[in-house]
Amino acid sequence: MASFNKVILMGNLTRDPETRVTATGLTICKLGLAVSRSFTTKDGERREETTFVDIDAFGKQAEVITKYFRKGKPILIEGRLKLDQWESNEGQKRSKMGVVMETFQFVGNRDDSDSNNNYGAYEQSSPPKRQADTEKPAASKDFSADDDTLDEDVPF
Repeated sequence: MASFNKVILMGNLTRDPETRVTATGLTICKLGLAVSRSFTTKDGERREETTFVDIDAFGKQAEVITKYFRKGKPILIEGRLKLDQWESNEGQKRSKMGVVMETFQFVGNRDDSDSNNNYGAYEQSSPPKRQADTEKPAASKDFSADDDTLDEDVPF
């Protein structure tokens, strides 16, 4: 039986990352993420729905997140769903769905309240990528249904 477990979320931290180090030296970081979605009801009323997700990060990623992120900062996370199950003190079976982070990206701009932001994706096997201060982003082109030709090379 084939299966696939992948989650991509972008939102803001609901609290400062909580970090601890195990006896074996592994860094574990727990953070909360608020992911919002806006929609319009049948009656034309504009509404916003927010989902709160618990995220676990490990190793070097956990250290980087602890260093650069605080409550309210935006982040893009890729990971996998994980179901935690336990029994309460009253003997009730409990469960909670969470996300185990595999990669993340810094979101926002450098001028946010924290000037220590880096840019780029971070994967467990590579250090954070930095965009040089002198680099300017490539010009973007707006595409419309009438103009389906591209005068320049596609960057990917």
